[in-house]
Amino acid sequence: MTLEVFLSLILFAFTTSVTPGPNNMMLLASGVNFGLKRTIPHMIGIEVGFASVLIAVGFGLGALFRSFPTVYLVLKVAGGLYLLWIAWSIATSRSLGDGKSSGKPMTLLAAAAFQWVNPKAWVMAIGAITTYTPAQGYVTNVIVIAALFALVNLPSVGIWVMFGSALRNLLRNPRWLTLFNLLMAALLVISLYPLLFMDAGFS
Repeated sequence: MTLEVFLSLILFAFTTSVTPGPNNMMLLASGVNFGLKRTIPHMIGIEVGFASVLIAVGFGLGALFRSFPTVYLVLKVAGGLYLLWIAWSIATSRSLGDGKSSGKPMTLLAAAAFQWVNPKAWVMAIGAITTYTPAQGYVTNVIVIAALFALVNLPSVGIWVMFGSALRNLLRNPRWLTLFNLLMAALLVISLYPLLFMDAGFS
């Protein structure tokens, strides 16, 4: 991988990681409702899950989707339905989670598993592998790309959690919190539209 390709990959990883999408909308809401510390497992789960998706695409799963595009369609629909359920959970949340409250942030395993049905994660992984992976030293390059995304992704998504956490004091008013959670749920649903109808190149 040349230096030019490497720098372009860093830019691609940052812009795709930091821009709004299902993960970042959920992290922003989690930062508000549960704070930074309780959201850390969610952040790490995104890291682990996306790395596994990226490696899977790099080592052949993308070819499976090209051969059987219906499998990818089913995955997108499943991801969409799961996101709708998460949006409903956010919309109906009415109090800030504090300490050992009844509210529960997403666990590491749940966040990692979600990446496998997250349309944006698949689009990012496919874009990274098809655009930035030279044939020479292919296996090494796939691993390098996965490691680079892990390094860039964590601070990128962390921005959303910290922003949400900073809003906690403002949103202790139940009315404002309700409005915020309804807005986050709506944005999460809206974020589905371009992802579910985006052509990832499997048709």
